[in-house]
Amino acid sequence: MAVVVVGTLDTKGEEVGFARDVLEAQGVDVHVVDVGVMGDPGFEPDTTASEVAEAAGTTLDALREAGDRGEAIEAMGEGASAVTTRRHDEGRLDGVLGLGGSGNTSIATAAMRALPVGVPKVMVSTMASGDTEPYVGARDVMMLYSVADIEGLNRLSRQVIANAALAMAGMVTSDPDVEVEEKPTVGITMFGVTTPCVQAAREHLEERGYETIVFHATGTGGRAMESLIEEGVIDGVLDVTTTERADELVGGVLSAGPDRLDAAGAAGIPQVVSTGALDMVNFGPRDSVPEEFDGR
Repeated sequence: MAVVVVGTLDTKGEEVGFARDVLEAQGVDVHVVDVGVMGDPGFEPDTTASEVAEAAGTTLDALREAGDRGEAIEAMGEGASAVTTRRHDEGRLDGVLGLGGSGNTSIATAAMRALPVGVPKVMVSTMASGDTEPYVGARDVMMLYSVADIEGLNRLSRQVIANAALAMAGMVTSDPDVEVEEKPTVGITMFGVTTPCVQAAREHLEERGYETIVFHATGTGGRAMESLIEEGVIDGVLDVTTTERADELVGGVLSAGPDRLDAAGAAGIPQVVSTGALDMVNFGPRDSVPEEFDGR
């Protein structure tokens, strides 16, 4: 079993090295990917920062000369995604572990989101106790709050990082023995008000030999379904709940983006679309509701 550990070794070398050691003590092969830009790595990685930058179509020198942190994070995220995807396709990656602050959280989770659902993904992050949607997206990324900043090893950081590494080791070394039947798979969208309809439809389909995957139409749910359609996981769509389109239209908080409903047509799979929950839109606190909806 092989785990890729993604970290900025110029600033977090000690902590990444500790995570590597914990994993190796569990009999796991570790491949360290360095995504640090500005300084020299704390130890020699398996994939260097220069190789990561080149995988993104640039060079480490160019990123250093530009001095643009946002540009560097974007490029290293793209490069790390290319590295991890290639290793997974070659059968040399069974899980990904990342740790860091806001910069490496963006980089490492970009690499995680590039991998299929089901590949273990754990991110130890100072950003895990806030809005994690930009990092998790529509993938099964596990976010673990570091509690303290990831700056040196102490009694707290050692425990948190060790827990993450041990969780990853458990996931990649254990066989869940999950029985998977080969059935045509139908994706269904659901919201609270459409639940009775979806439950009846799911029962009807499953009685006739179909597998169903139900997605909560919360924005990320719709994006997850569209992504899995593109990957060929879903063979047909029963789009009962299209409320995410209403949020997209009027600026609600549960939009799945302008491309919602496009994937099934592009993939050429059967798609039945209804108008479930199109008569509502979602906002946050009362003061976030636009004036035109005041009183509703």
